[in-house]
Amino acid sequence: MQYPLELTFKFWALAPQMSIVDAQGSLAFYVKQKLFKLKEAITIFADAEQTRPLYYIKADRIIDFSARYDFSDSNGTYIGSVKRRGLKSLWRARYDIFDGDTTNLNIQEKNPWVKIADALFAEIPVVGMFTGYVFNPVYLISRADGTIVMRLEKIPTFLSRKFIIKAVDRISDREEQQILLSLMMMLLLERNRG
Repeated sequence: MQYPLELTFKFWALAPQMSIVDAQGSLAFYVKQKLFKLKEAITIFADAEQTRPLYYIKADRIIDFSARYDFSDSNGTYIGSVKRRGLKSLWRARYDIFDGDTTNLNIQEKNPWVKIADALFAEIPVVGMFTGYVFNPVYLISRADGTIVMRLEKIPTFLSRKFIIKAVDRISDREEQQILLSLMMMLLLERNRG
C-alpha cells in the first residue's frame, strides 16, 4: 500500500459506502454495507463497479453492541477479526483486533472530548452545520506494548466524511490487512461521531 490512504464516504447513498484511494490516487478498496441486515454483512471490492470482491466482514451475532466482526478473503480464508470493547467504548472508542483468539493490536480514540464538543457544537442553530471543520477525531492503532503503528484522522470537510490513514511504524502484510479491515468496520460503526 502507498500511504497515506484517503477514505471518503459516499454522500448521496442509501447504503453506507466508502472508497479508499492510495497516495497516487488509485482506488484500493470500495466498501459497501448491506442495508436492513440483522447480522452485519459488508463486502470490500477492488473496483467501484462492485464486480471483484476482495474481502468480507461478517458479525458473529445479531445486532449487538459487542459483536465480533470476522474478516475473510474472497476464497473464504479467515484473516482476523475486530471487536468493540463494550461499555468502555461509550466514553472512548476502543476496539481489539484479533488474530485467531489472541489480541495483537488495538484501536483507541485519542481524545474522547472531541465527540462531546462536536455533539454540543452541532446543537447550535446554523453554526452547528460547521462541526465538520472544527472537531475531528483521531484514532491510534497500537500493538499490545503500546507502540503506535498507524493513525486515522478525520479531515476537516463541510458535507462529506473524509479520513486519512497514515503508517507510523513497520507492520507485516497480515497486520496491515487486519488493521485496514478493522478501520473500515470501525468507521462504519462510528460514522455518526465527529
